[in-house]
Amino acid sequence: MTNPMHNTLARLAQRMPRVVREHEVLRVASWMMNDNPAEAAEKAIGEVLKWAQRRCGGQLPPEARHHRTFDYFSGGRNSNGVRLTKEGSDIWAIRADDPDKFVPERVWTTEVAVRVLPDQPARFSARLLCSTPEEDLSIEPHTPGFVQQVVGACKLFRGTVPLSIDPMCMVMDEDADELIDHLIAPNRELPTFVVTLPLGAQSSHPHLNVSTLSRAMLGIAHVAVVSAGVAWRLTDRFGKFRSVFGGAVRVYMPGFDEAADPYAHRLVLANQISAPGGGERCSRWMRQLAAKESIRRARLGRDVLTFSAIRAASLQMRQVALESEGASDAEQLAAAKRRLTTLEEDTKRQQAEQEYYVEEYEKERQRADYAERQAQASSYRIQELTRLLKAKGDDPDQGIPLPESWQELPDWCDEYLSGRLVLTPPARRGAKSPEFSDVAMLARCLLWLASDCRDQRASGGGGSINNRSIMDGIQNASCGSDAYDFDWNGRRFSADWHIKSGGNTRDPSRCLRIYYCFDEQTQQIIVSDLPAHRRSAAS
Repeated sequence: MTNPMHNTLARLAQRMPRVVREHEVLRVASWMMNDNPAEAAEKAIGEVLKWAQRRCGGQLPPEARHHRTFDYFSGGRNSNGVRLTKEGSDIWAIRADDPDKFVPERVWTTEVAVRVLPDQPARFSARLLCSTPEEDLSIEPHTPGFVQQVVGACKLFRGTVPLSIDPMCMVMDEDADELIDHLIAPNRELPTFVVTLPLGAQSSHPHLNVSTLSRAMLGIAHVAVVSAGVAWRLTDRFGKFRSVFGGAVRVYMPGFDEAADPYAHRLVLANQISAPGGGERCSRWMRQLAAKESIRRARLGRDVLTFSAIRAASLQMRQVALESEGASDAEQLAAAKRRLTTLEEDTKRQQAEQEYYVEEYEKERQRADYAERQAQASSYRIQELTRLLKAKGDDPDQGIPLPESWQELPDWCDEYLSGRLVLTPPARRGAKSPEFSDVAMLARCLLWLASDCRDQRASGGGGSINNRSIMDGIQNASCGSDAYDFDWNGRRFSADWHIKSGGNTRDPSRCLRIYYCFDEQTQQIIVSDLPAHRRSAAS
């Protein structure tokens, strides 16, 4: 039996317009190396206009060809340009709309800004946005084609690294030092994807089209193709937990160094890529991550200028100029009306963007909450299995080999203590080349923290481990007045416990300190600093 009211409402819902959301896809920010910034800017503008002309479906007005303010309307393929000059500053911007060729109601919007400020190099920025009623926008991001044109005509840089259409090919042993310097450079601003070649491959990956990926991520990521020999040098320098080899792919985020958390720089294993559909999944992940990071790292108003802000400033200057020139009331009213209409349009667009950002934030928050719950459940499960093994007389940590050098210590912690104990970046830096000499003793202390200490703290018995002797001359104790706050993983903690060597010695080669706390949420020991004594008011 049909419901007439239900059928009526269903037909009405089909006729109602769907809500259109504007999604920001990616941002490109760069600067141009040229002794004449104005010349470089004009060249970049010319390349962008060539691209806009091919996509507009008609002929752009003469004002566009002369790099002046213009408006062009053509059945959805609209283009608007603005030129703003004031006190030695020169800014040109364009916004171009282009309906999707395959998906109805999906419209791509591209914004470009080229600016020349006094005593600064010319800067080039771009945004790619997508307006669509689709609930979930599933795409493989690709930087617009004009970025390749501008890179080819002008020397574009992000930070101190030049942007290149082609991937970096690191196949000779001498290339390894260049790649290592690139990865650990403190001023690197973009993610770098390192694609390693499997054994037997000479110059191309069997499952990834690296050249296509490099073009797709031009301006939002760097791509390097690495031979087996160069990959071995990465392993020798960073350790196997921070390296990549054998056909795998790893992204090295900005800020990477020898002491970085390896899990912050995701690794896709070779067997995952070689599995059916694995190459496509890896390529999609690379492009989506690069696009997402470009939005997070390039600031609007500083690195990337929005078209609406430039147009609003231009209209305001035009209105002020008409008033100062004594223009007629009709001219001033027309300018005010145009500015008001533009502001209303920009307000609607910004509201749509704001809704998109709120939705994206909520999605990320839900994903983070789910991941945190899964991590906690896994931690409790591991804890229970460990307890059952110990109840049967087995020791899960028995037979764990101790590291023989400080270089091995961070990887040793990641391999054997993961999920129970974590080293913060300061602790990893402290373990690089300390004056304290006994790495095996420190490793045994960390093993005690990850087992006996963690079990006691997880069961609520923190006080029972105060002033406990761990081994001859080594004691666990509360920090007391020497406790200090530190930040890790977006949260603030207090390092209120430490392991210390006896004898009150301050000789760095014999004085051991491991400052730590217990995180109730993740059920982990968080080591804040080691192995040296921290200076405090008491010391």
